[in-house]
Amino acid sequence: MRIGQLAEAAHCSTETIRYYEKAGLLTPPQRNASNYREYGPAHLERLRLIRNCRSLDMTHDEIRSLLHSLDRADQDCEPINRLLDAHIGHVDTRIAELQQLRADLVTLRQRCAEGSAAKDCGIIEGLSAMDIPARPPHGSHLG
Repeated sequence: MRIGQLAEAAHCSTETIRYYEKAGLLTPPQRNASNYREYGPAHLERLRLIRNCRSLDMTHDEIRSLLHSLDRADQDCEPINRLLDAHIGHVDTRIAELQQLRADLVTLRQRCAEGSAAKDCGIIEGLSAMDIPARPPHGSHLG
């Protein structure tokens, strides 16, 4: 199948396919006599796996690691388990960060119970007065 057919089957754009090829996640296809890319069922399966991993916010390095394990299908799947456990940890960290962000926003919102002139708004006053502590580097692996 050609790149447009693969894109349609995988529900993505041709640019996405080319990007994953350049990133080394999707193996380059053979080219036919007219120099068109010719993709097979294995490309579609791998592309779907990549896209599903991306939908779970996995990084390209995590996906490469999974694909590396997949390419050695007869080996133990423990590296895959460890990778997923680490990714779950990243998600837990991000959830905690988002919960703290929400709490900060709720506290800020409570500073202005009713509408007033912007110059007298408790939210603006609170934002101006906030002393933001130095935060450790972002806990999420996504940055």
